[in-house]
Amino acid sequence: MTNVDNYALETPELDDEDDFVTQSIVKPVPRISIEVFCEQPDTGMIIQRAGEDRRLAKAHVTVHMGGISAAIEHYKETGTPGLIIVESRDTGETLFKQLGGLAEVCDAGTKVIIVGHLNDISLYREMIRQGVNEYLVAPFTPIQIVDAVARLYADPDAPPIGRSIVFLGARGGVGSSTLAHNTSWCIAEEMREDVTLIDMDLPFGTAGLDFNQDPVQGVADALSQPERLDDVLLDRLLVKCTDRLSIFGAPGTLDHQAELLPESCEAVIETVRETCPCVVIDMPHLWTNWSRQTLLNADEIVITATPDLASLRNTKNYLDLLKKQRINDSAPHVVLNQVRMPKRPEIPPADFAEAIEQEPTLILPFNPTLFGTASNNGQMLQEIDPKNKTTIAISHLSSLVTGRHAMAPRKTGLLAGLFGTRAKKRG
Repeated sequence: MTNVDNYALETPELDDEDDFVTQSIVKPVPRISIEVFCEQPDTGMIIQRAGEDRRLAKAHVTVHMGGISAAIEHYKETGTPGLIIVESRDTGETLFKQLGGLAEVCDAGTKVIIVGHLNDISLYREMIRQGVNEYLVAPFTPIQIVDAVARLYADPDAPPIGRSIVFLGARGGVGSSTLAHNTSWCIAEEMREDVTLIDMDLPFGTAGLDFNQDPVQGVADALSQPERLDDVLLDRLLVKCTDRLSIFGAPGTLDHQAELLPESCEAVIETVRETCPCVVIDMPHLWTNWSRQTLLNADEIVITATPDLASLRNTKNYLDLLKKQRINDSAPHVVLNQVRMPKRPEIPPADFAEAIEQEPTLILPFNPTLFGTASNNGQMLQEIDPKNKTTIAISHLSSLVTGRHAMAPRKTGLLAGLFGTRAKKRG
């Protein structure tokens, strides 16, 4: 049987691109048409990849070759779209002459992004003075294109949008909800950040039980009439657990049988994100249009699994889907839970990681006393035993999903086995 104590803590350093993806919270772009005119095939490929991003799902992106001159000729015969992105390797008088020609064929209200190859602040300022909306210097990443487009259509008076973190289980009973609730508590109480926990399991949600609360109203009321949800109603529906942690609880009854609409779920979650810097979404183990859309729209995803064949298959299916649909996002965190359960045959963590082609972020040992005590008392693990190795590991996960680079705990026998990120066996 695999000994989880053979796995050591190793917190990876993120490179610049990964760090940008992790930190950036980009609001989805509205339904617009974007036409792109490139000079270099590589630029076109990067922008095409940006056009496939989840945050540009409502936008229609078309890529052409030929640069500014091709754009001018094209728009002599047709109207311009909401946004034009053009690439040019020219500078100085030649470039500004081309931009003047482009301005003559642009309709009022059309926005323009220039992709250039010279990092010059004077050039940038002159472009902005002449009406260009944004100047990007190649090379760049797809997420930088997405971010530039999103900023053009963002309401300057709107509050910053909060980070959404979805927790889901590879199958039922793996501990995903418990992990979501304890991570929420850690973010609020240890990282001192406001958190709203949304329990999306309407008939069987346990957020109220785990926090020893009995919400009379909650997320079901908001989902039934999402157009009515504003700051006042939201404040009435939320249950305050601590100064920084609120729960949007599920009713925990069998009265709600109607299928949820993806649009309603998205509207409710977006409203909450506009009022709170961190939103944790506890997902039930089911697969519907709304659950799929909620998963794909998340900024961070945590998949909880146990070391068995069903969890392995389902985790692999989740990861394959997310890799295809979220091409510019960082990989989900995989937590392997309940490892080393007595008398239960299980898949060794190393074999599990090889099969899903990804190292688990955490490997948590089976600990029924700690989890059972917390659950029955309506308390968090940190309140029961803050020095327990599982508790410390969940605190570490909290720092990862919020995008903060917390100091890695010292490598001791106490922590060995809990942190699976790029884990290596000791000699």
